[in-house]
Amino acid sequence: MSFDRQLFIPSKKGYVKGENRPKVDCILCEVCKNNPEIDNLIIWKNDIVAASVNLYPYTSGHVLIFPVRHITETKQLNEDEVMQMHKLQIYTIDVLKELYKPGGFNIGYNMGYSSGASIEHLHQHIVPRYQRELGFVDIISGTKIFIEDPRDTMKNLLKAFKDFKI
Repeated sequence: MSFDRQLFIPSKKGYVKGENRPKVDCILCEVCKNNPEIDNLIIWKNDIVAASVNLYPYTSGHVLIFPVRHITETKQLNEDEVMQMHKLQIYTIDVLKELYKPGGFNIGYNMGYSSGASIEHLHQHIVPRYQRELGFVDIISGTKIFIEDPRDTMKNLLKAFKDFKI
């Protein structure tokens, strides 16, 4: 059996199809450069790694962590990037636990088109999971309720990351 369609967040469909996607080589590289034409939801960044709220979140508090340097696979990470991404991951989870009180987390990378990746710049998803969030049937029916706008999430998290240092 082969599949030629992917399951995405319904609000992300136009982005994935390229209809409302910025015309840039790499969205995360442009985010790191503070391109004013790009929705920038960065909550923390240094010269090595960055964290951003996901513009198309699966749940409230969905964060992306990524190296500033453009790479596409985990094996390309250097030792400093690995260490700093891990420290940023731990801090992000602690902040999300405190602010959003999720029941758990999904954490991982989508590498390659078949995984659902819509950005070729390596990035890690930290997705808070909540006890009463919608299930699979709700998603495939084309409906999803977001408790919080990603820009509001960014404002909340910016405060928590203000004094964070690696």
